[in-house]
Amino acid sequence: MSDPTHLNNDIKLLIIEALGLEDISAADIGDDQTLFGEGLGLDSVDALELGLAIQKRYGIKIDADAKDTRNHFTSVASLAAFVTAKQAA
Repeated sequence: MSDPTHLNNDIKLLIIEALGLEDISAADIGDDQTLFGEGLGLDSVDALELGLAIQKRYGIKIDADAKDTRNHFTSVASLAAFVTAKQAA
């Protein structure tokens, strides 16, 4: 079982790298901070980029049409839980 704090940090770095967010650091992103809209301010194009980056990094399949997919992208913590669940499946 991997360390959840390490996975959260890895996902934060992936968000910064995949989306070219050079003006923020992993420490600037809260584990439970909303990633879209009012939170980090990501949009649907960012969601697509991030989804591809996560699939590539963690070797998991994300079904963009599944109704719960949007919920997994709510925060770093929810993404980490999703990645952990997918890798365990």
